[in-house]
Amino acid sequence: MSAEQPLLISVVELGGYANFTPLYQRLGYRVETVNTGRKAISLLKKQQPEVVVAEFNYQFSFRDRTSNLESILAVIQPSEGCRVVVFYDPQVQEILDQVRERFPNFIPLAYPVDEAQLEAALS
Repeated sequence: MSAEQPLLISVVELGGYANFTPLYQRLGYRVETVNTGRKAISLLKKQQPEVVVAEFNYQFSFRDRTSNLESILAVIQPSEGCRVVVFYDPQVQEILDQVRERFPNFIPLAYPVDEAQLEAALS
């Protein structure tokens, strides 16, 4: 993969859906996959991605936030031109809507993630 290709950071904490790396690569992205929000934040502080694809995993036990997604979005917020796609369970739509009130600039895609919708969000 060439360093000139735009970077896409894929944050796969739980998974349970198709591996979209071949799609990302077909669309011309250099893909970095991490498996925790903490690793994603560390990578975001070092590199400027064009796209971040992450999961919304609601954590009712967190004291000051609902998921690691909020921490990731807070780091991305100041950076211009970074698109964010968020996979989520429709059962937590109401909670995700609350996150969107604070961080409105992401594209939500409900499970099961439709590859055509994901491709449209990335194109």
